[in-house]
Amino acid sequence: MREFAPMRVFTWRREQGHRPGLPFVQSTGRLHGAESREEARFLLALDFAGEVTEVVSQPFRMRFGGAVRERPHTPDYLVRTRTGIWLIDVRPAELIFDTDRESFAAAAELARVCGWEFAVVGEWLPHTMMTLDWLSLRRRPMTDPLRLEATLLAEAAASGRTFGELAARTPFPPVARAHLLHLLWHRRIGLDLRGPLGDGSVIVAEEVSP
Repeated sequence: MREFAPMRVFTWRREQGHRPGLPFVQSTGRLHGAESREEARFLLALDFAGEVTEVVSQPFRMRFGGAVRERPHTPDYLVRTRTGIWLIDVRPAELIFDTDRESFAAAAELARVCGWEFAVVGEWLPHTMMTLDWLSLRRRPMTDPLRLEATLLAEAAASGRTFGELAARTPFPPVARAHLLHLLWHRRIGLDLRGPLGDGSVIVAEEVSP
């Protein structure tokens, strides 16, 4: 993907109803525009997914024949991953109306013609973003002078270990917890995000894609 400007700029003003921003995405090493907190949360989840190689905010404006008249639509993101390209719209489920469904259907058809995948991100499980927020606190490089990560990875290879048990099996459990979060963010180990992160969360070893 070549570098180009988004279709709309991300502006800030008093009393606006949404909260735009420029979240940092570690997978690309750059800031990416977000028009709302929902879009910022999506970028965080996208970063955690680990397969992302490029993200373009508001990549293009399309026009399509709607039920009443021709209308424009600007998808929120075009995402390139190691396994394919996705066109993404982000909209809270309670704010998706008939006109939005029409726009999404047109975007899905365009994606199909281009050989891409299409998805609408409408909602998350209540605990998911809290978990990702915790993990993202440890996404930056960490030193390991106590050599805890090798122990944690070896222990995680044994099935059935929980987060609390892994930390307790090291000489320095508080420090081990920080390294566990770091390893989880970088997908050296994994957990089931269908439940909240806690001492009882089962941790599994994962293979990192080259």
